Amino acid sequence: MKYLFQILFLLLLFVSCQSAKHSSNSENDKHEISIAQNDSVEYELIVFDSRFETYLVTQPHPQWFYSDEYYKQWNNRYTIEWNIRHGNPLHYGDFYETHIPYDLNTDYGIEFNFRLYHYFQFIEKEYNIVLISRRGTT
Repeated sequence: MKYLFQILFLLLLFVSCQSAKHSSNSENDKHEISIAQNDSVEYELIVFDSRFETYLVTQPHPQWFYSDEYYKQWNNRYTIEWNIRHGNPLHYGDFYETHIPYDLNTDYGIEFNFRLYHYFQFIEKEYNIVLISRRGTT
């Protein structure tokens, strides 16, 4: 049942990607990401904003500063907030086009968690969107 849901999610995402048009210079961009799972139970984060990869290479190696657990906890918080905004487009607009099916109990691996964490950092810095206030936390 879980795999059926993932396959349907990816199929719907693929269909929606075929009809979506993006302009990387507009603040009205809709942002889509995909979590893909291949046969060997590895996960891949696919970001449809070409500027993200440039941003990502400027970040330190994932294991130099924080643990996988650190990234997991922040990703969980970020995806909860992102999905709340995704589910309420009348209030937040259609910027949060894709629901992110992140599961805290799934072992995505540090590389995936690093990429997802920095995707949220990229969104906050590039588009001046505060998803989660980090004052007083590290």
